[in-house]
Amino acid sequence: MAQWEKLRQLDSVYLKQVDQLYDGDAFPMDVRHYLAHWIEGQDWERAARDHDVAMVLFQVLLENLDIQHSRFVQGGESFLQQHNIRRFKHSFQRYQEEPYTLASIIQWFLGKEKEILQNAELAEQVQLLQVQQNPMETDSQQNIERKMADLKNKVQCMEHTVKCLEEQQDEFDFKYQTHNMEGITNEAAKMEQMKVLQALLNRLDASRKSMLSGMGVLLDSAEELLCVLVREELVQWQRRQQKACIGAPDNTCLDQLEKWFTTEAECLFQVRKFLKKLEELMGKVTYEHDPVKKQKPALQKRVDSLLTSLLKSAFVVETQPSMPQGKGPLVLRTNVQFSVKTRFLVKFPELNHAMKVNVSMDREAPQVKWYRRFNVLGTNSKALNMAESMSGGMVADFRHLILKEQKSGGGGKGIHELSLSVTEELHIINFDTEFLLHDMSVSLETSSLPVVIISNSSQQQSAWASVLWFNMLCLEPKNFLFFANCPVATWPQLGEMLSWQFLSSTTRGLDSNQLDMIAHKLFGKQQSYDAYKISWTKFSKENVPNTNFTLWVWFDGILVMVKTHLENLWKDGSIMGFVSKGKEKTLLKKKQRGTFLLRFSESIRDGGITFSWVDYSLTGEPDVRSVQPFTKVDLSQIPFHEIIRNFQILEAENVPENPLLFLYPDTPKVEAFGKYYTEKSGADNPYIKYIKTKLVFVSKENTLEAKSPVYSDIVEGEGSGPMNPRYGLCGEAFGLSGDPLPPELLLSPDPDPMLSGAMEMSEEDLIPTFQEFLNDPNVYENSFDWDNDDTDPEVALPGHPFTAPLQPCE
Repeated sequence: MAQWEKLRQLDSVYLKQVDQLYDGDAFPMDVRHYLAHWIEGQDWERAARDHDVAMVLFQVLLENLDIQHSRFVQGGESFLQQHNIRRFKHSFQRYQEEPYTLASIIQWFLGKEKEILQNAELAEQVQLLQVQQNPMETDSQQNIERKMADLKNKVQCMEHTVKCLEEQQDEFDFKYQTHNMEGITNEAAKMEQMKVLQALLNRLDASRKSMLSGMGVLLDSAEELLCVLVREELVQWQRRQQKACIGAPDNTCLDQLEKWFTTEAECLFQVRKFLKKLEELMGKVTYEHDPVKKQKPALQKRVDSLLTSLLKSAFVVETQPSMPQGKGPLVLRTNVQFSVKTRFLVKFPELNHAMKVNVSMDREAPQVKWYRRFNVLGTNSKALNMAESMSGGMVADFRHLILKEQKSGGGGKGIHELSLSVTEELHIINFDTEFLLHDMSVSLETSSLPVVIISNSSQQQSAWASVLWFNMLCLEPKNFLFFANCPVATWPQLGEMLSWQFLSSTTRGLDSNQLDMIAHKLFGKQQSYDAYKISWTKFSKENVPNTNFTLWVWFDGILVMVKTHLENLWKDGSIMGFVSKGKEKTLLKKKQRGTFLLRFSESIRDGGITFSWVDYSLTGEPDVRSVQPFTKVDLSQIPFHEIIRNFQILEAENVPENPLLFLYPDTPKVEAFGKYYTEKSGADNPYIKYIKTKLVFVSKENTLEAKSPVYSDIVEGEGSGPMNPRYGLCGEAFGLSGDPLPPELLLSPDPDPMLSGAMEMSEEDLIPTFQEFLNDPNVYENSFDWDNDDTDPEVALPGHPFTAPLQPCE
């Protein structure tokens, strides 16, 4: 199949490239189309070198145009087509004396066509091999690709124009020098030769003006593309990186930007070469009103300005500062190593290891009293290189930097006196380097996002809250005093950010129902929360009503608990988590007996999780019960799925029963949690040593009963020794008097003799003690509701060594 026919069958993306290729007047697409078979059958490469061959092909080309014109006339084709063919033939007449120039032009176009075909064929092969494709390009990316292709095409055409201009000038120079050497005395011959030289000079002047005009158009395209790259694409990437630092699943890959920046830099350096070539040509041949002498300085200034702007924007921080064991990026601790990576988006191989990057600190620090100052220690100077990047980018990867506070920093004088905590004090790490290539020297600077610097690990939670708030709301990376006048966040902003914390830690974010529960906790019951706002103070400084902790401390405690102990259950959706007690009861009362759900405690500072289930009375009334929440300490000793697996209570006739049958809405328990169970059970269960006897509180709607006490297995030591009263996992452990056991007894591997004796009491001795406990009026006065519930708790007494033991947890 002919090359032109293959081009016509390509996808629209490549047809656009063909259209852009023939967008100018150098070689009309109509001629290429109607004479396609003949054009592809000629040796244009030889014609470009051999004048005689070129002249033959030139004459045949004109004849073919005449033939095509006759066909249009005979076929009754439109007058416009006839006119165009005549115009094209007339245009080609200018190559009468230089047919090889036309041959080189045609050869160049055929070569570009082959490149388009090769790219299309390669893309088709990739698709056939089912290689994973990049995500579909956005309209913005397609627009940039079009602009980039147009710029490259203009540069290639300009390169060809410069070459033709040089040949044209060489011809004039040769004939002019010959004229001077011949020393013609015949005035008529001399005048005739001068006319020829004047015509050549006029043509050279016109070509110079045309080239300079084309260069202005080329720089217009370059400037338009630069604005899109620097003011739109780079700014959007910086915002995506800012959000990614606080957990957003945004793409922060720089490879595409690097490709675009490098291509534009190459084009602009090509333009500088063209201008340098023009200067050389002007040095050989110049004349009065030479357009190069007048226009070149302005063009040189413009291209250097565009190139400087591009290079300055191309130096970025690819990976923000972070510690290996930190809560997240942008929280640094004094005297602890941290890493940060810079990248130069103009990828020229000749710059590998040539640009040294230096690190400094707080170059534009605010004049605030008590603002701390730091020195950057470690390897704080490194060359940009391609070896430290997976994609081969030009990076300087600093892996062993340390911050040390200056002794004079703490009590320094300042213009402003602001009340900022250590974790609200923002600092910026600066980087600088020097670009030097092709007589072009540019100083480059970039900086990190603001970092929070702490001196103690206990400050990490508060510092991370500051990082979250800043990067959620602030679009000015150098706003050191952001927290001096901190803006409020809308609920949609805060809710999205909270969801990112779970998404980045566990790959599962928060759904709308879970976010509504948190919003309800903040703002009360509302139809919509979109218009509601929360301040920095309410988020991280003021305690939640009726608690001794802030919203952030509570939320972060749950997040840490989930990440450390419940990640699999959270990821597979088993944990509903953020659901209010009222909503919990509404959901469960509509379900079959034994349906349960898992939710987070609202009253435990460092995170707690509990489960509630529904039962039905003899009259068919639903009864929702809950157990006291399990904390991180509990879950560090026994997995939560094992607690659910082995939980049992005593119902009527003291028959042990596990009330947890179906995970909400209707998934059988074994189906939901069976994949996590240990293979061993009973005495062989590896968690048997953690099963302790204790008093467990179970909430029950509107009643306080002792009919369904919750039990745990009794663990006996070697032989038939007494029960081990070490710390258990179902909440508060009580002695037989009803008083909580002291920590030293709960943690002791050897029970107190008195306690052991108490635990070996007979059943007759036990029952009155329990009755006294129930008869104590303080039981009703003191709230055992661990989650501020509005229902009364059901109290369950543990079994003793002579009763059939049951286990609420394992």
